[in-house]
Amino acid sequence: MFFYLSKVLTFLVSPMVWFFALFIWGLKTKDEKRKKRLLFSALVVIYVGCNSFFVDELARAWEPVTPDYYMSSEKYDVAIVLGGISSIDERQKRLNFGYAGDRLFQTIELYYRGRVKQIMFTGGSGTIRYPTHKEGAYVKKYLNTIHIPDSSIIIENESKNTYENAIFSKKILDSLKFSGSILLVTSATHMPRALATFKKAGFTNITPYLTNRMSGPRRFDWDHCFIPNPEALWDLNILIHEWIGCLAYKIKGYS
Repeated sequence: MFFYLSKVLTFLVSPMVWFFALFIWGLKTKDEKRKKRLLFSALVVIYVGCNSFFVDELARAWEPVTPDYYMSSEKYDVAIVLGGISSIDERQKRLNFGYAGDRLFQTIELYYRGRVKQIMFTGGSGTIRYPTHKEGAYVKKYLNTIHIPDSSIIIENESKNTYENAIFSKKILDSLKFSGSILLVTSATHMPRALATFKKAGFTNITPYLTNRMSGPRRFDWDHCFIPNPEALWDLNILIHEWIGCLAYKIKGYS
């Protein structure tokens, strides 16, 4: 139930949903003053949501600041890569990597550079419509095709969210009597919730490794500050999803 409620809540607080709600209400109302206020509010919501500078500042405040582990030479026994990086192409039986595919690709590089001994991928089906699409099984197939042997791969493919990522991964590693160092790999915006959840699940000796960071160098270019950008709205939705996730996890005691 918690899985479904989180999906619904994320949808309801989306700026695009609020824009359409205010816009349609404004068109429907017969009070002219209210109509103007509602239509103006709808424009403000969509403009602010599409403002790259505003969203970039929100992301910069949210994403953790960590040492640049990519540049170091430290080695880890296992890298735990969190799922939600792709969709499943049913016809071709393969992965279609999305914006978070960087989680896996950076880990693969670390593996081939000898910085990571094993890759553990945790992720089952994170969608309501396709519960049988087990992302982990497809990731294993992909890793095998690029010549990473089964001995270097650990797959957990039953989890549907970050909490289950942590709990199910812990059970697998405990069953293997694992006690080495861990690199936790996920998107920068997702790391605050992920790290807190994994620590609450009992993980120790864990190092956060940030990928596909949303915020970049602070910019004051005209287009970045003032011209609406649809990609900023997508980024804002991701941030809102994480804020809601962190709040819900705190309430549930997951983190």
